[in-house]
Amino acid sequence: MGHLTRRSVLTGSAGLLGAGTLVRPYIANAQAKTADLWWAQGFVQEEDVAIKKIVADYEKASGNTIELSIMPFAPQRQKIVAAVQSGIVPDLFRNNPDEIIALHAWDDKLVDVTDVVETQKEEYTETALLNTYCYNNVEKKRSFYGVPDVTAALPNHVWRPLVEKAGYKIEDIPKTWDAYYSFFKEVQKNLRAQGVRNVYGLGLNTTTNGVDPNNVFNYFLIAYVGQDVFTKDGKLHLDDPKVREAAIKALTYPATAYKEGFVPPGAINWNDADDNNAFHAKQIVMDLDGTISTEVAVLSQGKKEDYDNIVTMGLALSNDGNPVPSQATAASALIPKGAKNVDVAKEFIKYFIQPKVSNELLKTGLGRNIPAMPSIVKGDHWWFDDPHRAAYTTQGLLSPTLPQLWAYNPAYAQVQNEHVWPTGWADITTGGMTPQAAAEKAFKRTEEIFAKYPIAGG
Repeated sequence: MGHLTRRSVLTGSAGLLGAGTLVRPYIANAQAKTADLWWAQGFVQEEDVAIKKIVADYEKASGNTIELSIMPFAPQRQKIVAAVQSGIVPDLFRNNPDEIIALHAWDDKLVDVTDVVETQKEEYTETALLNTYCYNNVEKKRSFYGVPDVTAALPNHVWRPLVEKAGYKIEDIPKTWDAYYSFFKEVQKNLRAQGVRNVYGLGLNTTTNGVDPNNVFNYFLIAYVGQDVFTKDGKLHLDDPKVREAAIKALTYPATAYKEGFVPPGAINWNDADDNNAFHAKQIVMDLDGTISTEVAVLSQGKKEDYDNIVTMGLALSNDGNPVPSQATAASALIPKGAKNVDVAKEFIKYFIQPKVSNELLKTGLGRNIPAMPSIVKGDHWWFDDPHRAAYTTQGLLSPTLPQLWAYNPAYAQVQNEHVWPTGWADITTGGMTPQAAAEKAFKRTEEIFAKYPIAGG
């Protein structure tokens, strides 16, 4: 395909499908084929029901067969790594974890799916497109190596009854970043004064396991105006004093909160589900965590009172009082090179990303994830009929967002894979380092990784 500039990614394409059009796959029964799809297990049962229904509907419409394998999130990560390394791959899987799209695209391990993205390109957000427009170091250019189907961001989840038991109201929570999170330290102090033990104010993931700690660090980095650590040209800017200061602050606040006893002691060993479990057990007053899986889990279990007692909140303003954009990711369909049924995989994705189909999938899954297409929620008030969905949809889809830093340079994907910045928290909380020393160590490792990923032409 021809070279795509950053500007051309975001321009419209002729002949696109309309938002309300539902097109049946055109492959006839006589040509029926089978494709293997690996899918991560949902956080609630309804999500698994949703993907099974979409697969069944596609099979009925096309005559093709989709061999659907649903597996837990963490084991699937390991299985994807092994498959890509061995070359024995399925026809289709989602990017799990998110950043593998950048790493596999760099290594020329993914099929270019520009033709699939084109069918709905006008519908997508700019952020969703940028998250899938990655650099191939063999081809020496960028292209679409994933097809977005949902987007996700990190809202704040707060237990209203615990805030009120501490003598406050939700309306008392400050509006700026540090003051917002420090408020929950005061909630903890007041609860302890009442004899309430084993409840902590903050559910910050200060671990070096899984996806969550990278996300939390990035959000603090952006709140402190350090998002230009990587820019759209793929360049690293650790020589920028503003970026360095932001990174040091992003290491300092969560680590200090942990050392001061406002984060559960076990948080340094948490995996991705452990903060959710701690929140559900009311061990933490608030949690900064991706999607509204926290809320829909209790709804799925029939705990309506708990569901109503959780407040889903968007991000606080920066310490200077400016809006903080949410770093949004895009769960995307990837076709690995070596897939045996690329045509069927592409046809299934085209079916799957149609707005009507995507909306059905996400609504059946209780709205834990939100679409990557604003027209879907603008045309369906269901997304705003519930306070949790409304807050999350507004934050992650209709308010300002930023793409993942690894979309600009896969070096940051490797930084996240190595948990370079969360390791900085560990260096502070258990290693005895100062935040400055931990930051210098992380700066050095980031620069070393960056040197391995030179991008020609940005």
